Amino acid sequence: MFVDSHCHLSFPELQQRLPDILSDMRAAQVAQAICICTQMEEFDAVHALALAHPQLWSTVGVHPDTEDMREPDVAELVRLAALPRVVAIGETGLDYYRLNGRSIADMEWQRERFRTHIRAARQAAKPLVIHTRSSAADTLRVLDEEGGEQVGGVFHCFTESADVALAAVERGYYISFSGIVSFKNAQDLRDLLKLLPLERVLIETDSPYLAPVPFRGKTNTPAYVPHVAKAVADAVGLAVPELAAITTANTRRLFGLPEAVA
Repeated sequence: MFVDSHCHLSFPELQQRLPDILSDMRAAQVAQAICICTQMEEFDAVHALALAHPQLWSTVGVHPDTEDMREPDVAELVRLAALPRVVAIGETGLDYYRLNGRSIADMEWQRERFRTHIRAARQAAKPLVIHTRSSAADTLRVLDEEGGEQVGGVFHCFTESADVALAAVERGYYISFSGIVSFKNAQDLRDLLKLLPLERVLIETDSPYLAPVPFRGKTNTPAYVPHVAKAVADAVGLAVPELAAITTANTRRLFGLPEAVA
């Protein structure tokens, strides 16, 4: 049994195929999935999925790369995080990969947005779903300044260095691996897995993106998370069922999911 700790089923290319996707999940023994919110304008759709389907759960937050969208304040995030089946705050964090001629100093709006989400997570006592790209030092610094170790959470779709992963784990965070870990050029991630405590490892699809081998280049869905599990299991020398049991338990512990679909 598997859990997809991060997917985007509200995105049009997946939502319009939802009955087939849910059927494929069942066939692949993917028991649960966390549907991630990336902007406040999307929250109602994400939350509706979780309310309508017992195997799905929701988050609330604004992705760091989403500009010119409505900015929530702490009170709004705390209020929405208290709704049924909302299990985390995010996707939040920092992303300096596409500065588009701006300096890192110009990205203060991202850092302020991240601070808002951390403060909300502390008040709501909900974990954070963190996106960090080309910004790890600032991500850790802002977390420390805002007491992010008090809530914990997950660094999703991890592609940073071993030092960053271990620093996150030291702060009480989980590290989640996507289909990237199965790519031929991702040996550094497979090597990193050998350094991490398995009780801090999650798996995800980040669908509709980043489909794992052998589906690379195709539209990703939660039904492909067993292939992520296989890449992780091979890297750490475990059988897939054993790795699945560990990561399923980890995901349920982090997000407070039940052991079985209601």
